[in-house]
Amino acid sequence: MKLDIILSGVGGQGILSIAAIIGEASLYEGLNIKQAEVHGMSQRGGDVQSNLRISSDPIYSDLIAKGRADAIISLEPMEALRYLPYLSKDGWIVTSSSPYINISNYPEKETILGELRSMPNVIMIDIDSMVKEAGGPRTANMILLGAASVILGIDSSK
Repeated sequence: MKLDIILSGVGGQGILSIAAIIGEASLYEGLNIKQAEVHGMSQRGGDVQSNLRISSDPIYSDLIAKGRADAIISLEPMEALRYLPYLSKDGWIVTSSSPYINISNYPEKETILGELRSMPNVIMIDIDSMVKEAGGPRTANMILLGAASVILGIDSSK
């Protein structure tokens, strides 16, 4: 078993929390994990990214090479596009369709979503509307994790 995941978003969205939950679930299953994260400018809305590698075999590097990620899980659609060079040809994108517009030259929403829809394996959900039903913005990362669970193979019964 091997799974290389890039998690991305904007500071404060809970990307590192998702990585920790997936990592803990993997350890519970007896798997090996390595994680590397970038969060220097994460406070105040900067880019946050984490490489999470899971395997039944030993893992020697915590970084994912370009073209090798099995999944990109992103709470922000433009951030999902930022990491496309890392996605394998059969890889999956799981992302919110709700942009977090924190820069003045943010691209048109439909341009970003159109590019994502053109990819072969995409799960795109309207997290903003689900958050309203679920009880507030703090639930957004768990909604995304739930959507990603179908490709992660996480055993929810434990």
